[in-house]
Amino acid sequence: MSRIAQVIVLATYADEVMEPLTRPDESRSWHGQFQPLDLFVGGWVIEFDRMRPRSGLLKHLESLPWPNPGNVQVLIHDEEDDCFGLWMIHDGRLVEVPLPRTQRFHAPAPRADDDPPSPGYLWRTEAGSPLPAHFSTERQDPRPAW
Repeated sequence: MSRIAQVIVLATYADEVMEPLTRPDESRSWHGQFQPLDLFVGGWVIEFDRMRPRSGLLKHLESLPWPNPGNVQVLIHDEEDDCFGLWMIHDGRLVEVPLPRTQRFHAPAPRADDDPPSPGYLWRTEAGSPLPAHFSTERQDPRPAW
């Protein structure tokens, strides 16, 4: 399924940790490679054009030996999100940090497990755009989308 997403990792003093992720590696559950952000110290970006190749990315990132895990920030903008979402490491796991005036909504889970899980949609709540009736704030698909 096509659904473009950009992921930015911000982590100071983490060049050694991120360097292997800037090279192709077919053994990873997710596919692609990060590119360093030229104008920012401690920043890397990757873009995905499909949902399947990004599966397992957050689990992989949270398993890395970060020099300062509390400073790691992962920004994710999925194709239909109103803004970037923020994930940070809390208790060893990358979790989404709620942003003011935003809410993540989910469509019903797909009927077949071979469909990739959806991360939902991050919407600005003050924008006034109506939410489709079949969406909810509760997680409909227990499989991790990232």
